[in-house]
Amino acid sequence: MPVTIRDVARASGVHISTVSRTFSAPHLVNPETRVRVLACSEDLGYRPNRAARALITGRTHNIGLIVADIANPFFPPLIKAAEGQARQRDYHVFVADTNEDPTAEEELVRALAKQVDGVLLCSPRMSNSLIEQLSREVPLVVMNRRVTGLPCVTMDVGQGARSAIEHLVGFGHTAIGLLGGPRGSWTSREIRRSATAAARAGGAELTVLGPNPPTEHGGLALAEHVQRSGVSAVLAYNDLMAIGLIGGLDALGVRVPRDVSVVGIDDIALSRLTRPKLTTVATPTAAAGRTAVDMLLQRDTDAPWGTGRSTAVGTRRTSAQVMLQTELVIRDSTGEAPIDR
Repeated sequence: MPVTIRDVARASGVHISTVSRTFSAPHLVNPETRVRVLACSEDLGYRPNRAARALITGRTHNIGLIVADIANPFFPPLIKAAEGQARQRDYHVFVADTNEDPTAEEELVRALAKQVDGVLLCSPRMSNSLIEQLSREVPLVVMNRRVTGLPCVTMDVGQGARSAIEHLVGFGHTAIGLLGGPRGSWTSREIRRSATAAARAGGAELTVLGPNPPTEHGGLALAEHVQRSGVSAVLAYNDLMAIGLIGGLDALGVRVPRDVSVVGIDDIALSRLTRPKLTTVATPTAAAGRTAVDMLLQRDTDAPWGTGRSTAVGTRRTSAQVMLQTELVIRDSTGEAPIDR
């Protein structure tokens, strides 16, 4: 016979409503009582019925996490960190992939809106106005994008791009290429803005190639363009493109870094396995995942989450915008500018 909430209440010496609050609103239960109820629940093997709890509390204890491309190695550490952080708060995470398609993003947010308490929207390609509209249907935290009035978690790719360009200028490179990312990418715009300013400040000329698909093949396809452009160094939108570019240059007989230096962004695991090992800008993806979950679940005291969702995740809305620091990691794919350039 399955263990019921009454069994837990009897074993822990509390009222049924206290057991219910322990699972649905633990912050309202005395810490010692909460520990006792949870211990009894564990001993008895009791698991609360999530569907029934959702009917009572108005919360599903589910979070949606929508990413631009789950095949991109940038995203798995972020997803794993977000899932771990949510699990500590007794939430489950549903992951969905848009394949860089803004139409799919919109459809997924609307589809998830009634099944989750909030959505983490990572590297969205939709317009800001559409994101703002969707935030009125379901609580959103935006990642890798700034949207005025919405809670956002970004990584300082602008500072990372500046550091990368300054590193290349320090090696004597005066003709630098920038491989842009996908159209509609806030990150790509930030990288371009900062790289342009840093190149100008360092007396270097920046040649922008893009927008491009943020994939290894995207970088591979640009190898001939890079060779013809006459640049002696390249900053790529991400590590995948940088790795693809190195492979393409190698096939053309262009040596990295002797002929062309290459820098990526993200510091994915593959960047340490390439030959040469990739110089890159490390981005705190795991920290971003944890921070986004915390922002979605936190309770602010200033303004309601949005229309019709007063019982959704947190009864209040935050518009905090958090930026996490990046760091240049110097490895073997960058070196002195060729003398004959």
